[in-house]
Amino acid sequence: MARRLRRFQERFEPLVTRALLLGIFATGLLAQFVKPVGDALEGKAFLGGALLSLVGYVLYDQVKELSASVRVPARVLVNSSEQGTFVGESFQARKVEISFLGYTGETLYNALYHRLEDLFDNPGPTRRVTIRMLVPDFGLPMTVPSRVGTDDSPVDDPEFRMRMEGRCREYDSILSELAERLTANSRVAVECEYRLYQGIPRDKVCIFNRQQVLHGLYDLSVRMRLEHMGPEFYDPKGFRTDLNVWSREGTAAAEAAVSTWNKHFDDLWTLARIPPWRQRPAP
Repeated sequence: MARRLRRFQERFEPLVTRALLLGIFATGLLAQFVKPVGDALEGKAFLGGALLSLVGYVLYDQVKELSASVRVPARVLVNSSEQGTFVGESFQARKVEISFLGYTGETLYNALYHRLEDLFDNPGPTRRVTIRMLVPDFGLPMTVPSRVGTDDSPVDDPEFRMRMEGRCREYDSILSELAERLTANSRVAVECEYRLYQGIPRDKVCIFNRQQVLHGLYDLSVRMRLEHMGPEFYDPKGFRTDLNVWSREGTAAAEAAVSTWNKHFDDLWTLARIPPWRQRPAP
């Protein structure tokens, strides 16, 4: 309802304002040169008021544009734990598109899983959902994640990498199975796909319906242990990452940033590799 009222205001406010300004201008001129009208309004400075109204009319569009250019988004920085809110807002659209670039995507996966399950009972306006998840290629040697070696140097650890790959494979399997059931048994068509990019998980990016972008940087110095006295591993914690919010409804710079991130993600997606767990064996 709030969005509808805002769209209604944005649509009719310029028209009403211009009509009022022109009305004041016309009335001022009429009162200046038509004595009965001037006497009725009991005014003495109609011409000056009319000219000021005309100036206001001419400057109105420029003021509107300036106001839009300096508008500050309602939210400029959020924590990764708030991604669920953005997921919920995205599913108010008929066509939903959510894209992720980062580490394992665990925080986003949890929000997506619960929202997709809700579609069985409450699809709302949603009729199509596309989910794209870009995660690192854990089949290649990596500096992050890795084992902490001598002098804090990173040491590639294939076993730990496979642990992270197994986690992504599990998320992919669960979301894909859920997507198939929704497509077969509901009014919503759902597609979910994982792909792999080369490199370390540095950027965390979430794109919602190509309209909003959340972007932050992983803390690559974070360490963890699988066992109390076991070795340490470099293992970024995405749920602790703070994310900048870019929206097409914000400033011109924000809209440009959203367009840039959309193109960047699309390019990475095209270059990304299909995971080995999704590849079909050759006949």
